[in-house]
Amino acid sequence: MMWRHIASNAVTMLIVLLFLMGGLILWGKGQYDGSGPLEQAICLQVPSGTNMRRVSAELENQGAVTSPVIFRMGADYADKTSQLKAGSYLVDPGASMAEIVDVVTRGGASTCGTEVVYRIGVNRLGVQVRELDPQTNRFEERASFTPAEEATPDIYVQKKAQGDTRFRVALAEGVTSWQVVESLKGMDVLEGTVAELPPEGSLAPDSYEVRPGDDRAEIIARMQSAQELRVAEAWQNRDEDLPVQTPEELLILASIIEKETGVAEERGQVASVFVNRLNRGMRLQTDPTVIYGVTKGQGVLGRGLRRSELRAATPWNTYVIEGLPPTPIANPGTQSLEAAARPLETDYVFFVADGTGGHAFAKTLDEHNRNVAKWRRIEAERASGN
Repeated sequence: MMWRHIASNAVTMLIVLLFLMGGLILWGKGQYDGSGPLEQAICLQVPSGTNMRRVSAELENQGAVTSPVIFRMGADYADKTSQLKAGSYLVDPGASMAEIVDVVTRGGASTCGTEVVYRIGVNRLGVQVRELDPQTNRFEERASFTPAEEATPDIYVQKKAQGDTRFRVALAEGVTSWQVVESLKGMDVLEGTVAELPPEGSLAPDSYEVRPGDDRAEIIARMQSAQELRVAEAWQNRDEDLPVQTPEELLILASIIEKETGVAEERGQVASVFVNRLNRGMRLQTDPTVIYGVTKGQGVLGRGLRRSELRAATPWNTYVIEGLPPTPIANPGTQSLEAAARPLETDYVFFVADGTGGHAFAKTLDEHNRNVAKWRRIEAERASGN
């Protein structure tokens, strides 16, 4: 009887222990999966060579987890401890331990911290060093400079050497292929050479993530692949009655639209002018094509066109030649490609600057001459300082 009583008590204790363990596991899982205590977003730095113990301690210090032990146990149970990735990661308010583990083990680019942006613009290459403010989720500029004209700031040198700094190449709409290649040469985080100049118009304006040591030719290839897809899509969705016969001609037209206006809302109108002119057998008579004939895309003209240049017979002078020039004159963006493929339906055949950054459009020469006279008055007033 005594042994039976002892055995019965032992079974009871085992049941109680199992029940308590089950409850403890459920509680721990609730802690791991439930909302965390973080009230404001933080940028978590995960240095190269660190481990989950140090990461969990840092998270506890910043008030992001209630228990570093549960954090590590959960990561172990999910078999993610060995997948820890170095970088800088944005941890949102209320993020659960499970969500944080996923963020620091998923891989890929950092989601906060320092970013160096190389901006390839029409006039120059600019470099910006900026950091993400986790509270506002907006980047704050720390430094900016033009490599060809200014000394390199110390913060750029410091941040470039950090392993969690991200690098990005931002290619503006309307730059030429020569400008892109020359700008890539000026980026000291890249390596390799570009054997030959990419065809004009073949590079997609966009923002490209790069890493120190990336090959310049491979970045060019990425830009070309992206542009091929964009041109193919625009061509596929084009209006059936366009006066262009090939995707290359569509690209040429888009590049002219790109250089004629920086106002997104009027690209369709500008496109309609050129389409109407082509349909009527009128010369395009657009200054950007003449400028390209002078510079061949190698830099900015930096002055007004001379009368002799407007009369000069170059393959790109649309005051002289009929139809489209033989090549694009810049690398157009998606909006200009779409405008070329599906222009607005208008009767406009003229346009001139209106003094606001946009253009005044006209259906007749008389109306256009009045718009030109108004623009000349604005130019004169600006020149006199009034």
